[in-house]
Amino acid sequence: MKTKAFVILVFALTMNALSAQTTFDKWPAIKEFHTVISQTYHPSEEGNLEPVKARSGELYDKAMALLVTDIPAEFRTKNIISSAEKLQVKSRALHKLVLSKAPDAEITKSLSDLHDTFHEIVGLCSEEKK
Repeated sequence: MKTKAFVILVFALTMNALSAQTTFDKWPAIKEFHTVISQTYHPSEEGNLEPVKARSGELYDKAMALLVTDIPAEFRTKNIISSAEKLQVKSRALHKLVLSKAPDAEITKSLSDLHDTFHEIVGLCSEEKK
């Protein structure tokens, strides 16, 4: 009887762990984008634009990857795809600003807009999981 109870407990814990997977666990490309956006956006909040200036091309590459890698079926919705396309356009615009040595205020605003779009996607993914 103890063995049966143990098996049921292990099964329940496994199912709980599977259902607790995050968007980042299910969609590696969005996790990779998150890594770069967090390492560039947060320093910009303190006025440090060097990380984004050094990595704007990488942000653009990661945004491009969102649309060419396998998007999990539960996230393959019209709204999420549309937001991922916006992310791609905004990351390209940011990269162009950096390459053209635009004023820091423009780069900061562009990065902030990109960051907001990223959070829009993550929010939409959370809605889809409900």
